[in-house]
Amino acid sequence: MIEPIYKTTSDYPSVLTAKEIQQILGIGERQTYELLNSAQIHIVRVGKMIKVSKDIFLKWL
Repeated sequence: MIEPIYKTTSDYPSVLTAKEIQQILGIGERQTYELLNSAQIHIVRVGKMIKVSKDIFLKWL
């Protein structure tokens, strides 16, 4: 079993990357990008990187 990268939601960084969201949700890379591009979660693009506010992510959960 893979160890979770964060033990509690308070351990999450204030801004999450796609890779961190993938690890938190335990889903694949394709599913992660489908979710982030679906407009279900407000994202910010920084160049090619996608960033998500921790507060927005937790409200979505």
